[in-house]
Amino acid sequence: MSDEEREEKELDLTSPEVVTKYKGAAEIVNKALQLVISECKPKAKIVDVCEKGDSFIREQTANMYKNVKRKIERGVAFPTCISVNNTVCHYSPLASDETILEEGDILKIDMGCHIDGFIAVVAHTHVLQEGPVKGRAADVIAAANTAAEVALRLVRPGKKNKDVTEAIQKVATAYDCKIVEGVLSHQLKQFVIDGNKVVLSVSNPETRVDEAEFEENEVYAVDIVVSTGDGKPKLLDEKQTTIYKRAVDRNYHLKMKASRFIFSEINQKFPIMPFSARVLEEKRARLGLVECVNHDLLQPYPVLHEKPGDLVAHIKFTVLLMPNGSDRITSHALQELQPTKTIDDPEIKAWLALGTKTKKKGGGKKKKGKKGEKVDAADAEPMDESTNGAVAA
Repeated sequence: MSDEEREEKELDLTSPEVVTKYKGAAEIVNKALQLVISECKPKAKIVDVCEKGDSFIREQTANMYKNVKRKIERGVAFPTCISVNNTVCHYSPLASDETILEEGDILKIDMGCHIDGFIAVVAHTHVLQEGPVKGRAADVIAAANTAAEVALRLVRPGKKNKDVTEAIQKVATAYDCKIVEGVLSHQLKQFVIDGNKVVLSVSNPETRVDEAEFEENEVYAVDIVVSTGDGKPKLLDEKQTTIYKRAVDRNYHLKMKASRFIFSEINQKFPIMPFSARVLEEKRARLGLVECVNHDLLQPYPVLHEKPGDLVAHIKFTVLLMPNGSDRITSHALQELQPTKTIDDPEIKAWLALGTKTKKKGGGKKKKGKKGEKVDAADAEPMDESTNGAVAA
């Protein structure tokens, strides 16, 4: 085995240390999500809440692996975004932005954390209200959650990416909603948030991806975005874009001093992971980022919108394809939902009835959990259809 092969081998889930780092990142991002939800109140400034999410991840990761010989990179893998109502994704405003949350807003919270480049991402939808969520808001969240539950059961060794694409379409249709086009679920690898193996949200002639089969010891960010509208979001204002990622394979000699200054700062602080322009000096950043983007040195994450009045829900989770089954390591329980639709389709019911763990051969006794020990959500096996997509696994 060559050194390169050995290195590749050591960096997947066959290494217990790698699994520990994924789970450590997941634990932090799950807590960060909990914190952000608790900070989302009417009249709260979106930028303040996003900053609290990022600060929490930075502080928590800074406390890990402090006394190791090799410097271990760790921190924010994707900046905290809070996209409201018909805004689909990537809304993470600059410090000068005054946008606030309002009672009844549907919030999509999206964030990521990494330890040594092993990434855990999560997205969750929360309605800013007391009591159960009803009507079309409940439909769109239940559609996203049920699609996520089905995807969890189909992203498994031996299945193909197109199986997932077709299944999530079917779930959205059952709730009279649409899967949003252009969303990709990526394989995650060390320091790679957008791996080459992908699941397409909607298959159409313009967007094609290579057919791929899921394999044991892979990690995926399963990304589901659902809309009550037509699912074809638009970029309304490029100035809203604040999240970028260094395109590591591109080089160009920048002409403007401001661009060179900003690009140097990005290379030092954010050589690989997506970052928010909020962490750069704002005036200089605005000038410099334009030239960097124009010459493809940075990949922008645009803020996309459905039509006003459309409702959008987003659920994303990280799943480890372990030898004993799928381990969903990021999630958050949903509010109580009272959707107007119910799932009657036998194929969807059959998918939801699938377990997520592989049964052990040889009929060995299952270890009993210690008293008061929390059972892993993924061990809960089939999703209870009677909840109608209302409860996250």
